[in-house]
Amino acid sequence: MNILLLGSGGREHALAWKLAASPLLGKLYCAPGNAGIAHECEVVALDICDHAAVIAFCKAQKIDLVVVGPEAPLCAGMVDDLTAAGIKAFGPSRAAARLEGSKAFAKDLCRDNDIPTAAYARFSAAAPAKAYLRAQGTPIVVKADGLAAGKGVVIAGSLAEADAAIDMMFGGGLGAAGAEVVIEEFLQGEEASFFALCDGETAIALASAQDHKRAFDGDEGPNTGGMGAYSPAPVMTPEMSRRAMDEIVLPTVRAMQARGSPYKGVLYAGLMITAEGPKLIEYNVRFGDPECQVLMLRLMSDLLPALLASCDGMLKNFDLRWYPDAALTVVMAAKGYPGATTKGSPIEGLEAAAQVEGVEIFHAGTKSEGGKILANGGRVLDVCALGKTVGEAQARAYQAVDRIRWSDGFCRRDIGFRAVERETARQ
Repeated sequence: MNILLLGSGGREHALAWKLAASPLLGKLYCAPGNAGIAHECEVVALDICDHAAVIAFCKAQKIDLVVVGPEAPLCAGMVDDLTAAGIKAFGPSRAAARLEGSKAFAKDLCRDNDIPTAAYARFSAAAPAKAYLRAQGTPIVVKADGLAAGKGVVIAGSLAEADAAIDMMFGGGLGAAGAEVVIEEFLQGEEASFFALCDGETAIALASAQDHKRAFDGDEGPNTGGMGAYSPAPVMTPEMSRRAMDEIVLPTVRAMQARGSPYKGVLYAGLMITAEGPKLIEYNVRFGDPECQVLMLRLMSDLLPALLASCDGMLKNFDLRWYPDAALTVVMAAKGYPGATTKGSPIEGLEAAAQVEGVEIFHAGTKSEGGKILANGGRVLDVCALGKTVGEAQARAYQAVDRIRWSDGFCRRDIGFRAVERETARQ
């Protein structure tokens, strides 16, 4: 089979790495890709916002399946346009992608279908939003309704912080994404990332993961797109995973089908595990980044048949196998992230880092120039490792990180700390 993968981040490198290992694969292309992805397949300079150009490429290269990595093209209807052109595509339709594209839509769906989530209210003007804030008190969560590249959520510890977030969003700081704002109850508990593969009717659970959203050690600093992740998440016990499927994922799949927009693709439920059980924080309509990286390392089965079964409505009798090992990834980001960063600084030592046992390095924001690897984004590298325990995977990942020479980079040094503490307590 000939496959086109759309995207250029660490998630797409992990998907390319896994797809490249499939015996069903003929030719694999990725657009626009990055310096690491170029080692797995042929990268092509396609503008993935130009649906007509993507369709023309697929027809010229006889593409059998398009795998859409990021959320923006999904919310823009890429899968709809490919399907209309007779090209099979993995991912939800534009209507189904509203689960991520509109926080307000997702919250209303939860309310209407008794799916456990944080209490909320939606606003299209600052004054009533601020009045609601004062009635609720802090801490509280302020979210832009639309897509904001992981930067549309502010966990406010004070009214001043919440007011500033509202002013920023309604003031155009996030563009059209902030035209409507959702204000949510702050949930107490432990976060987890829960993934399910869906085919419109059936959903099957993937491995669990936990990511670290804050920029600095100890979960301090601003929210980011993710500074690291590990799998499995100890908080997601078999019972908690069953509840997540029964109380959150399956009611959502049924609700979307009833709306006439069946959900196909991977559904990523960001959960808070509270004293009452799992509650939905938000939905994403694609593999998480960096959670995808640890999932692909642990996936024993061939990924390609699973993606095809999702597209073809054939998941009912499908099963996936996972390695029992733990996987962990450390994100190396450019200094200044998640704010402004500079591009073009050289990165050395990648080959030495990759020689550490159990380590795989995925590129998130790199380019190749003059035989050198240069930083080309905010999140730049994902240093991943497998181990018998999260602690062993963590030690291997940081051993690899310490072999990388990149003066303009930084990373957290405590990825996986909750799981490691649990492992230590059991010894």
